[in-house]
Amino acid sequence: MTAGGPALFTDLYELTMAASYHARGLDEPATFDLFFRSLPEQRRFLVSCGLEQCLDYLESLRFGESELSYLSTLDLFDASFLDRLAELRFTGEVWAVPEGEAVFEREPVMRVTAPLIEAQLVETYLLNCISHQTMVASKAARVALACGDHDFVDFSARRVQGNEAALLGSRASHVAGASATSLVLAGQVFGIPVSGTMAHSYVMRFRREADAFRAFARDLPGRAVLLIDTYDTVEGARRAVEVARELAADGVPLQAVRLDSGDLGELARRVRSVLDEGGFTDVRIVASGDLDEYRIASLLGHGAPIDSFGVGTKMGASTDAPSLNAVYKLVEDADGPKLKLSPDKVTLPGRKQVHRSRGGAGLESDLIALHDEEVSGGEPLLEQVLAKGARTAPSPSLEAVRRRCRETLGLLPQRLRGLGPEEFEPFPVTISAGLQDLLTCIGQVHE
Repeated sequence: MTAGGPALFTDLYELTMAASYHARGLDEPATFDLFFRSLPEQRRFLVSCGLEQCLDYLESLRFGESELSYLSTLDLFDASFLDRLAELRFTGEVWAVPEGEAVFEREPVMRVTAPLIEAQLVETYLLNCISHQTMVASKAARVALACGDHDFVDFSARRVQGNEAALLGSRASHVAGASATSLVLAGQVFGIPVSGTMAHSYVMRFRREADAFRAFARDLPGRAVLLIDTYDTVEGARRAVEVARELAADGVPLQAVRLDSGDLGELARRVRSVLDEGGFTDVRIVASGDLDEYRIASLLGHGAPIDSFGVGTKMGASTDAPSLNAVYKLVEDADGPKLKLSPDKVTLPGRKQVHRSRGGAGLESDLIALHDEEVSGGEPLLEQVLAKGARTAPSPSLEAVRRRCRETLGLLPQRLRGLGPEEFEPFPVTISAGLQDLLTCIGQVHE
């Protein structure tokens, strides 16, 4: 539950390959690309996320006594290799797409160059961290597009796959637009605003619904959001108005009411009428309950008077695209550029850069080129973030990352901002002449 991760968060084959590299003296510098081989059918773009935790991990990578002691029990590794691990530190360089930026298939999101053993051992953690947070951020970005000017809060912690996923998922959702999170730990660790209302159990603990509203509102003056659908939603709204009048007499405002079940659109209209007729036009309506970008877009498209949304499981678990096809592939070593030719899994050789072209209407195209290739037009997307194992500059604030994501979403072509299943023209990603020549040349050698 802390930044970074343990050295043994790696697949066994990373260690067995590293042991063989060590035995054969193959620990020379190598370059690996982390990229998404393809986008899920339900995604038109992805939002890069998770870089900060990757850098924490790389800077703090250590094999301590407990890790080395465990590895010795596997009867796989000799003393020489374990000694190599005991002194291992990440000494390489990393180039990466900034968090909050849109990325597309086949584009390097991260490029790692380091002695081969170091570069190999970090694969599992980097893939896990980048693919999970990018998955959640990409889903949350779609929720943000559906919400428009309406706020939404991350409610996902209780139903996602584990504590660490909940914590980092809250961060990823915040990057992509969530204004707050229900997870208090995310507030402490990342400084994300925290938000919460009440549960039905609270209302049920009191003999009368109005008594529950009254107690909660007085115990949290000016911060109370009343859950009004425990029994009858419209009657709950009337009781909320009754309590709001009592509070107003004492100078205490009621912040909002929350709907969590039923026909949210119709109920929101009826509740809005009750609140307005009672003179509480400034009391907001919050909706939750199995929401995602599709339901939110439908509710707002039909004019539902909902001010903000609590979005949980379907965002935190990205239920319509619960995994991403992220890979980490060798593209260059001491012998030169490398190319994988497996069917449907061909890689792009050599160290590369992505050049992004922007126009008056926003993002126009991406060009994948060799790192040192001269390219006319476009801005380089990958930035060097680690050199000799240390950060090249202070990390941007979480608010700066949020701002980048917000600006990026605003620059997406309209066809990529759509949420439906209809056909659309994918964002154009091409490869440069130099990269094509290298691809052809190496491919001919392996024919």
